[in-house]
Parts: sequence; C-alpha cells; structure tokens
Amino acid sequence: MTRMINFRADEALDERLSRLAELTGRTKTFYVREAVERHIEDLEDAYLADRVMARVERGEEGVKSLEALERELGLAD
Repeated sequence: MTRMINFRADEALDERLSRLAELTGRTKTFYVREAVERHIEDLEDAYLADRVMARVERGEEGVKSLEALERELGLAD
C-alpha cells in the first residue's frame, strides 16, 4: 500500500525536478521517491548516531577503545 506525502519545495528545487522529469520522461514524484529511498538510511544513521552521542556526552552511554574491545573479545595480539 502506498501513501501520499506532501512537502514544499523551493522554486529552484522545483525547477530542477521539472527539468529532470522533462528530459527523462519520468515524473517529479518518481525522482523525489528515488531520492528519499536512496538516502533515508543515511539520515536514519546520522540522527540515531546524534542521539547516541548525546547520551555519551551526558555520561549515560559507555565507550571503549578499539584496543580494549579487541582484548575483551580475545582478538588482541
């Protein structure tokens, strides 16, 4: 099932999407969906990483060096 999502684009972005759609015979919606699908995972990772870093900075989340983690897992030389 698909759902409609509305968003506002400034004039420059709309012009770029319109030109691309015209040149390729695709719709602007196709390219917006393509962009979201290609980049949503990166955005999720970035925002989740920000939340983890905030917890680290507040002292609520621990960190370990790579060397300490390798020793703990028995991977150190």
